[in-house]
Amino acid sequence: MAVPKRHTSKQKKRSRRGHIKLAIPAMHYDATTGEYRLSHRVSPKGYYKGRQVANETSSSDNQ
Repeated sequence: MAVPKRHTSKQKKRSRRGHIKLAIPAMHYDATTGEYRLSHRVSPKGYYKGRQVANETSSSDNQ
């Protein structure tokens, strides 16, 4: 059975886990709508690269 020979210090443990973290989403300002949106995604108002590609949806349209 594998048993550690020495106690793992806090520094060793934390340096090993240093790359495990949340990624920051790539948010960009959309000049067309005046809002922030994720890169390579359609804005909530239906715009992509300055053109309207989809109709704006709201919660009242779905009911």
